[in-house]
Amino acid sequence: MTNAPQSAASTRSSSMSEASGLAPALEYHVANTLGWPDLRPLQRAAVQPVVSGADCLLIAPTAGGKTEAASFPILTRMVDEGWSGLSVIYVAPLKALLNNLLPRLEQYTAWLGRRVTLWHGDVGESARRAILSEPPDILLTTPESLEAMLVSRRVDHQLLFRGLRAVVADEIHAFAAADRGWHLVAVLERLQRIASGRIQRVGLSATLGNPAEVLAWYQGSNATAGPGQVVAAGDPPAAPDITLDYVGSLTNAALVISSLHHGEKRLVFCESRAQAEQLSFDLREQGVTVFVSHSSLSLDERRQSERAFAEARDCVIVSTSTLELGIDIGDLDRMIQIDSPRSVGSFLQRLGRTGRRAGTSRNALFLATEHENFLRAAGLLHLWAGGFVEPITPPPSPHHIAAQQFLALALQESRFARATWREWWSDSPVMADGEVVLDYLVSEGFLAEDSGWLVIGPAAERVFGGRNFLELLSTFVSGLELVVQVGRKQIGSVEPISLNQGVLRREKPLLLAGRAWRVRSVDWERHVVEVEEDAVRGKTRWSSSPLSESFEMVRARRDVLLGADPGVVLSQRAQALLPRLREEWATRVDPDGIVMERGEKGVTLWSMAGLRAHETLAAALPVEYEARSTNETIVLSSVFPVDGISGLDLTEALPFVPEQAVDGLKFSAALPPNLARATLAERFVDREGAAAVARARYSVTHQRTS
Repeated sequence: MTNAPQSAASTRSSSMSEASGLAPALEYHVANTLGWPDLRPLQRAAVQPVVSGADCLLIAPTAGGKTEAASFPILTRMVDEGWSGLSVIYVAPLKALLNNLLPRLEQYTAWLGRRVTLWHGDVGESARRAILSEPPDILLTTPESLEAMLVSRRVDHQLLFRGLRAVVADEIHAFAAADRGWHLVAVLERLQRIASGRIQRVGLSATLGNPAEVLAWYQGSNATAGPGQVVAAGDPPAAPDITLDYVGSLTNAALVISSLHHGEKRLVFCESRAQAEQLSFDLREQGVTVFVSHSSLSLDERRQSERAFAEARDCVIVSTSTLELGIDIGDLDRMIQIDSPRSVGSFLQRLGRTGRRAGTSRNALFLATEHENFLRAAGLLHLWAGGFVEPITPPPSPHHIAAQQFLALALQESRFARATWREWWSDSPVMADGEVVLDYLVSEGFLAEDSGWLVIGPAAERVFGGRNFLELLSTFVSGLELVVQVGRKQIGSVEPISLNQGVLRREKPLLLAGRAWRVRSVDWERHVVEVEEDAVRGKTRWSSSPLSESFEMVRARRDVLLGADPGVVLSQRAQALLPRLREEWATRVDPDGIVMERGEKGVTLWSMAGLRAHETLAAALPVEYEARSTNETIVLSSVFPVDGISGLDLTEALPFVPEQAVDGLKFSAALPPNLARATLAERFVDREGAAAVARARYSVTHQRTS
């Protein structure tokens, strides 16, 4: 591409109606190459704060131009301040999102004679060698790949990262809500110690209920120089068109989807991989052109689906949350939700996939397959209609991430001084109990000490050393899955629980990529399943934990049962069902307090506060009450008194954590057992919700003997 004229006068003579503050060449190309008459509101509002070097959190509705709001001012800093070498890292939670961003950022950097490159798990060795021999100005990557670069003996991390000046975290809410966020901010502190100057931190999000708190968390040690700036701009989008329907089954959902919106592109979200597979198969049976996307499909299968969907018109793509974030799948006409997402924030992300094209509006059709899921969707929509968005709270007590960081630092530096370890992470809350964790790592041989220096010990080699410590680089747990392939082509993967006797005896097929597959053979040593295509509907299972709903989600469902309006259009089926459900639940919900059912086998409290609040209460109750919880109830023994919850001391209450749950905590082997259990318990506690239940009055009116 021909570079723009370099004089400010010549460039701005053909530019936007008002000077933007961007580098002249950038402003020229925005106006003339992109043909933009002006920047979008967030893009204009972000220029000054980002160019000033301040840490920023940029917030705008979906499709509000957040990538450009961050990249244009950072590229301006790059030009104005003469940055050279690798100076910007752009991290995202999904490799697919990074792949999607690459062409846009390649265009923007080329205008300035700069380069951007991709580095993640799917990038080959030759491409990585090219990056190391000639580093780009901007690197698109994941936190796990950053960690891999830091600990690799083939990467001179001191040389590669010394010129780092800025980090952009896309979809920061997805990081902040999980351990990957703690891992990211801990890695940024280590990078800050390597870099020759302060690293600016910029975060991007469309849905945040508590942006100032999330920005302070992301800033880390940078906050000592002052708070960052939350930059939110853009007119709120027009009111969306949302309908709640009840269809009774996935098969019926397929019938409804196949009969509506012919000639349009429809994105259907499901809440599980198994559900996505079944719906895809049923849609194909109805003659619908359908594609599938979820985490257990092969990379090639997902890319083919997403590319074909982007290029097609009259079709459906069925997805789990993998397409919830900002991956571009082309112009989309309809968003259809099977049952209900887990949170309002998730719903907003999905809703934002529609209405991006001029002349279209945001829309969503909820198709509930069961009564329980219908009520869950109605409660979520009631919350959304009231303007509620969940605050993003990083998981508390990340002790296991502290253990991982100590081991990663030992790999990165070959050795580090025990007396000065805090210098690597400043005052990061990740390492709040670092001394306790470090003592355990040394005592158990995960780290070996010699004259005040710490190195990788034999226990770390034994537990994490396989495949060059690959397991130490990822903070999320992935269970064993077997690769499914037809000939040499990989279709995806399944968990062993799907390979029951019926499947192994070739009596029942598997379901994967929306198609049925008959098993030909299983190589358990290589973890490979050879299959051939079949026409009969199959079934595939993935293990899952019980859904723990938030206090707000369950209480919203209770509000709907007590007469609150879901706040959206109800189909005729939904209008007929809702009064029936309210009548069915009339003896279990009461506006004045908690309903108690006392029967021969015990007591049920319909406290409707969510599993975490109920388990917190259960932890504070005497053992003889034998408390057991669901999202809606606490079930107790018959000796439980009417006032058994009133006045409970919840300050130290921690839910019970079974041993198998501890085994599922990544890096738990590197923690003292009591600290590992406490970590999980702190993440499951809900003292506010529990206290709300403890304060509530019991409903005497609806007490009954069963």
